[in-house]
Amino acid sequence: MVSVKDIARECNVSIATVSKALNNYGDIGETTREKVKECAERLGYFPNSSARALKTKRSYNLGVLFKEEANSGLTHDFFSHVLESLRETAEENGYDITFTSQYIARRKMTYLEHCVYRGLDGVVIACVDFSAPAVQELIQSDLPVVTIDHVFDSRIAVVSDNVHGMRDLAEYVISRGHKKIAYIHGLDSSVTRARVASFHHTLAEHGLSAGEEYTPECPYRDYRLAAKLTEDLLALKEPPTCILYPDDYSCFGGYNDLVRRGYRIGQDISIAGYDGIELTGLLNPQLTTIHQDTDSIGSIAARKLISLIEEPKTTIIDKIVVPGALVEGGTVADLTGTGKQ
Repeated sequence: MVSVKDIARECNVSIATVSKALNNYGDIGETTREKVKECAERLGYFPNSSARALKTKRSYNLGVLFKEEANSGLTHDFFSHVLESLRETAEENGYDITFTSQYIARRKMTYLEHCVYRGLDGVVIACVDFSAPAVQELIQSDLPVVTIDHVFDSRIAVVSDNVHGMRDLAEYVISRGHKKIAYIHGLDSSVTRARVASFHHTLAEHGLSAGEEYTPECPYRDYRLAAKLTEDLLALKEPPTCILYPDDYSCFGGYNDLVRRGYRIGQDISIAGYDGIELTGLLNPQLTTIHQDTDSIGSIAARKLISLIEEPKTTIIDKIVVPGALVEGGTVADLTGTGKQ
């Protein structure tokens, strides 16, 4: 195994210089630093994690608290991409990832206790019940924390721009001549509240509205209930011409039900999802949706947490809003010239 001594000998410098170069200390020249790093990479040097932890007082291990409400875990298309981006960025910066739970060998503990037990340097929290006591304990602790899609005053948050995303989607549907627009929205959360408020606000700006019968509630990713609610909406005395869904996956339930019943999507009925997962591009017609920038969300969360760990005095506690983008697809009919509104 290659050691620091081997690198020092190869570069004809002291062990202390090699250590400073590998740890990015500022009191050595950039030429020397690059020479040492190039040599370390060429020789296949890997630092001893235990020794590094003793020296730096850090484990170089980030926790991820992720408890998806539908228990679909890492198969959740949106969050799986966020977490993959987070992992890649963490590893690029020399950190590992550990998933945080409330159990060790069947012994129940709090999330904070698990983080302490694992010696985690910090934790990213995503897709949980943020009001749960165990989560609140973690938020109020001294451990560096970054949240995804939820905002606390004292913590860094990385959020998708749900307000503008829903506004863009509703504006597009309205621009296509639709006035009877339904929105099957997710269960109550900060994400849902932002989207629902933006939906109603955008409609109101155009002199439109959507009553309770047009805005039923459905858990995210519940394609079975989404299909049932689609049937209920179309059975109304005045059915909507366009139905928005809480996410692309639940939209598949409505999509399949409509096809089964003989509707021509994008002609007889219009629909749109939210998230922009890869599978939407395989549909014919392609689903109209909002693509969320999962790569940026995960990468920013990792970089902010690492900054909070390594530079706690200069890292600003703020909210980073990541914009999405409208994917027009072909599932929203153009009614502007048909008179069918």
